[in-house]
Amino acid sequence: MTTFEERTTVHAFADDALGEHDAVGLAGAVRRGEVSAAEVARDAAARVRAVEARLNAVQVHIDDPAPEPGAGGALAGVPTFVKDNTDFLGLPTGHGSAAFTPRGARRHAPFTRQFLSSGVTVLGKTRLPEFGFSPTTEFEAAEPVRNPWNTGFSAGGSSGGSAALVAAGAVPVAHANDGGGSIRIPAACCGLVGLKSTRGRVVPNAQSRRLPVDIVSDGVVSRSVRDTAAFLAAAETYWRNPKLPPLGLVEGPAKRRLRVGLLIDSPNGVRTDDATRAAVTDTAVALERLGHTVHPVELAIDPRFTEDFLTYWGMLSFLLGVSGRSLGPDFDRRRMDGLSRGLREAYLRNWRRTPGVLRRLKRTTAGYAAAFRGLDLVLTPVLAHTTPPIGHLGPAVPYPTLIERILAYVAFTPVNNVVGNPSLSLPAASGTEDGLPVGVMFSGRPGSERTLLELAFELEADRPFRRIQDV
Repeated sequence: MTTFEERTTVHAFADDALGEHDAVGLAGAVRRGEVSAAEVARDAAARVRAVEARLNAVQVHIDDPAPEPGAGGALAGVPTFVKDNTDFLGLPTGHGSAAFTPRGARRHAPFTRQFLSSGVTVLGKTRLPEFGFSPTTEFEAAEPVRNPWNTGFSAGGSSGGSAALVAAGAVPVAHANDGGGSIRIPAACCGLVGLKSTRGRVVPNAQSRRLPVDIVSDGVVSRSVRDTAAFLAAAETYWRNPKLPPLGLVEGPAKRRLRVGLLIDSPNGVRTDDATRAAVTDTAVALERLGHTVHPVELAIDPRFTEDFLTYWGMLSFLLGVSGRSLGPDFDRRRMDGLSRGLREAYLRNWRRTPGVLRRLKRTTAGYAAAFRGLDLVLTPVLAHTTPPIGHLGPAVPYPTLIERILAYVAFTPVNNVVGNPSLSLPAASGTEDGLPVGVMFSGRPGSERTLLELAFELEADRPFRRIQDV
């Protein structure tokens, strides 16, 4: 483990083709001919090499990256990465696991095709914890992904590799997905924008769509609100769900003032720590100064929700253990890490509860919707406490201690995955004493991404996000 003296801030910003552009700015520079897509890809690859030894964020590099043939798109020429639980033609998909030897994918996953339609240039694949189960990207027998703001701390999970590269400035935007907070958690840890969209806003996730409760949504992590908005608009150009209201390109704040509910402590009884509490309260004060109305709200969620979600989580680990040979013929569930094994063993003790768990999880939607009566959005923390040091949530921690720590940390995000509503993590104006970012979260009704993005634009303009290169 890194000692306190070795902890450092790491970034890749340089005087090169990428400069300090976000994805929208960089795509504009390519479009105007100020830089070429080839120059951008070359310099982004150099940035990745400059920070990778300290961040450990990349699983697979592409030696000769190139945009998809014929791809134009709003983000044409923007370098990026795909998370290593999503197939990219020819590259192995390892899911962060040592339980099998991954094989090269025979085709792009549906989301990969949607992502590539925006014109991005994929440089490789980013690391995640085993099967995306953990809120930190750490391993039993490999180096952890480190937070570029302070390398002694977690980059979050499960999209920790993507978040570390974007926060460090190696690429402006990267693929992430979220089955219990895995976009929003690393965004909060790394000072990024992370939107889990409404269920069905982007093409269905290949791993989750056949499950009894589809909890996974694909998206991106980015350094600016407009990058996340541009990604969603580009994704909608490729495919739009007719069951949801069209989104289009959101380009700035709206004049309409919102009614925002405020929830600081989790409905599962976990109390938020002081630094996070201060960040959420400060955000609420800023909202009122901007003319929005904020008042406390309660969420009518079944008191068994946390236990039920944990059972569902365990069921996923059990199913992976049973079906793992579809990932690789040498799959051995005994080589799954301590968290995966602990979840599976806990499920085997409680599997008879599964029908009731599924019924209650599906009923969560009604109770959650009741909280939005008379409200436009709800403001909460992303996490119950600030980013932990490397090792605190590592898979080598004994399972009873580890799961207790995880439940005391991931106390807000999972309900959005069960309900399927959109939820957005934004960097708060204040950070921790260690200089780490703190995230705040806004959640809306299904289909309300436009409202979330408009408010995010307003907060970003009012209090610009901290920049790692200024630390």
